[in-house]
Amino acid sequence: MTENPFAIELTDVTKRYADTLATDSISFRVKETEFFGLLGPNGAGKTTTINMMASILKPTEGELQILGFDVKKQPVEVKKIIGLVFQDSALDRQLTVRENLIFAGMLHGLKKDVIEKRLIELLTLFGLEDKKDKPVGSLSGGQRRGVDIARGVIHQPKVLFLDEPTIGLDVSARVRIWRFIHKLRKSDGITIVLTTHYLEEAESCDNVCFIDKGKIVLAGKPEILIKEFDSEILEIESSDIDGLYPSLRAFLGEGRVDFKTAYFKVAKNKEIFVTQKIEQIKSEFSSRVTKVSIRPINLNDVFLWVNT
Repeated sequence: MTENPFAIELTDVTKRYADTLATDSISFRVKETEFFGLLGPNGAGKTTTINMMASILKPTEGELQILGFDVKKQPVEVKKIIGLVFQDSALDRQLTVRENLIFAGMLHGLKKDVIEKRLIELLTLFGLEDKKDKPVGSLSGGQRRGVDIARGVIHQPKVLFLDEPTIGLDVSARVRIWRFIHKLRKSDGITIVLTTHYLEEAESCDNVCFIDKGKIVLAGKPEILIKEFDSEILEIESSDIDGLYPSLRAFLGEGRVDFKTAYFKVAKNKEIFVTQKIEQIKSEFSSRVTKVSIRPINLNDVFLWVNT
């Protein structure tokens, strides 16, 4: 078991509810200490996959192993070595931070002195040591999320599943949470599997896997996936982008529209071509276009083009 470099292995894993396939023969592997992103639109099968890996759900078909343990046959052993941070908080808002963490530690069979030592370490890491005797309900959203993560790792799991860990948080709170998660990953050497809709967070993953309608549609290292698109993004803003888009599409080819902006892929590093296109757009649509700009492609663009 120690010779296997993979912390997680899924082979042709299917989850079926009556006539609905939540996941359809998905396979991937995650190395020990890897930071892995599981990405896709709502309803793609991400949370179902997380719940199967965490032994909350049983796969209908296929094989799934966590650090050599068979999730279907050895769910108790799996639960001992994993941590899970749910989309929705698992904290009791009436209890204090300390009481929540003590309860979580007791569920994992930790001794009280071990729990006390560990919770101080974690609250210090998350900058919450002065909040330990405060009711969870009195904390800000970012602080509660920090306690949620501390709850998920109090027993020092080998594998941590983060299901939308920063959803609903403001930018500064998200930055703080990720600073702490990366510190935790470095100090504890854990394997992390992330689901998120904030794809800039996933750009720091070692590898990502895009799921849509229960199937894997794209996988690899973020920087390679971005490079493979070999394009830049031309953004065109207009107060009437829906009315303008058909003309822009005839001029530039297939694109996508989001609120007041249209996005088009254009040839990378073709400066003369791009400059000419921008000048033509400004000239031809000057009365209707408020801004034209070009930028490098990012993982969010990869995601949107794969899923449109």
